[in-house]
Amino acid sequence: MYVLSEQLDADGDPRLPFERYAQYLRHNRERFPASAHAIASGPLLDVSDPRCPHDAWLEWARFEEPSQGERHEIRELNLRVRLLSAQHDRFIELFYPRVHAYTLSNPCSTAGHFDWRYSEIRLTAAGTVVHEIEWAGPPGTQARWLIEALDVRMETFPLYRAEPASQSQPADGAA
Repeated sequence: MYVLSEQLDADGDPRLPFERYAQYLRHNRERFPASAHAIASGPLLDVSDPRCPHDAWLEWARFEEPSQGERHEIRELNLRVRLLSAQHDRFIELFYPRVHAYTLSNPCSTAGHFDWRYSEIRLTAAGTVVHEIEWAGPPGTQARWLIEALDVRMETFPLYRAEPASQSQPADGAA
């Protein structure tokens, strides 16, 4: 892990975790799916970018199981997450195709997830994408999501538009 709260709170220089993460991304660029790399090295941690999810609020998370086959027995699992941006002027939608595994934990969910705090995108040894997300949560607790998927894609769109242009297939890379 590189830029989650444990690493950010441990170093005396707050720039070091971000420098190590940038080095990790450069070193593994060829192994990353293009869209996951574009998000991780772009808007994911750049709070000056309106697409950055930091301080965004969860609108919803939706699992989808598209199927094929005569009995619809050939299935895959996708996850779509919609956030209200920190500026409250746009939605940020993340799409995780072919989810391999996930853990969504929230030890105190009576008031929701609070703000998206920190996250990072890493690779497994097998080359799948892991997106780990920390939510601020009430004092002393925080929600944590760990999503392993084939890729992660991001699309943003203005608050006044109900749906992204390509609801079924979000654009690759950071939009």
